[in-house]
Amino acid sequence: MTWLIPFLLTVIILALSLLLISKLPLGIEVDSLNIAFLAGLVLGLLNALIRPLLEPVFGATIINILTLGLASILLNALIFGLAAKLVTGFRLRWGILSALLGAFALSIVYSVLSNILMRLGLMTVG
Repeated sequence: MTWLIPFLLTVIILALSLLLISKLPLGIEVDSLNIAFLAGLVLGLLNALIRPLLEPVFGATIINILTLGLASILLNALIFGLAAKLVTGFRLRWGILSALLGAFALSIVYSVLSNILMRLGLMTVG
């Protein structure tokens, strides 16, 4: 159960990040705060369950070097797009372009929010 609190904190940060990036002109729509939390939960679960299965293919060092990191970006977009398909009220207006832009923006906003919480002592690494 020691994983539950960090996972819930991740879901909250993902939800807040989704709400923030939905305000940017990236073609990402989130209908409400509840939808953002549900989407954050789905993203967290997909990252925990699907990423480890696909990471050996997409995240393999040689593939990432050969594609200049494009493989990892595509994996992030794939998971982001899958979450949008699974959660009613979380939409990607421009399809794969919104998934790519959204995954990129989400990683930046999530990192900034996580860093702020760590500096405030509200979150720890690992």
